[in-house]
Amino acid sequence: MSRTDTPAHAEPRRGRHSSSRGGRRKAAGREPGTRRCLVLACGVDDTTGIDLDSGALVRLRIGWSEAETEADLSPFDVIHAAWADDPERDDLAQPEAVTVAGLPERVGTLRGRRVRRVLRHHVAPDEPDLLGFPGTSAPYWEFRGMRPSVALVVPRRGPILFRRHEDGTVWARFSAARSDNWLPVEDRRAMAALWASRRDRLAAKDLATALGFRPHYVLVAISRPRDGHCYKTVISILPRS
Repeated sequence: MSRTDTPAHAEPRRGRHSSSRGGRRKAAGREPGTRRCLVLACGVDDTTGIDLDSGALVRLRIGWSEAETEADLSPFDVIHAAWADDPERDDLAQPEAVTVAGLPERVGTLRGRRVRRVLRHHVAPDEPDLLGFPGTSAPYWEFRGMRPSVALVVPRRGPILFRRHEDGTVWARFSAARSDNWLPVEDRRAMAALWASRRDRLAAKDLATALGFRPHYVLVAISRPRDGHCYKTVISILPRS
């Protein structure tokens, strides 16, 4: 995997630079021992991104307080984060997981050609089964730490966002490689866009209008175990840049 751009060229983020949930206030320079990471998705369990120093996909586990249930970070934010002394690299279902010491520091954003250069090196290969196995879930005991738990997909068709009438959950449908995927969505922005539209289904131009951008990537990840199984979920729908 090629070494990617570092956020030395990152554009400063206008407006609020930090919050109690978004990390420490921007410092004058980079603290020793920290990593530069490009955020792709934020959730309750972790923050998924790219370690710009190594070029690796990472799932950052951050110890937010009880009042800070998840990060106030957005896709394409650039953060500085320090790995913990005990980085918890023993999760066989999520080999990219790493524990962060303290809170990350938001230092800017990447846009345009810079972010496109970073992302193009991480697009998932054209394989029969997304993330290495068929279907939407697998027993936790089947994972051996030998396959990725995150895939950045450029769909051949889709995505289509829709609400399931059975339980009111939001799902996405898209074609990747040689598979047609129907997966639950955990992207808060995408879910909010569907609810705000007051429609049960969004696709093509309607979806782009609701999101405020044309979808280009779908970020799929393996969840933590629930009742002994890990599930494929859509954790972010992203623009090209």
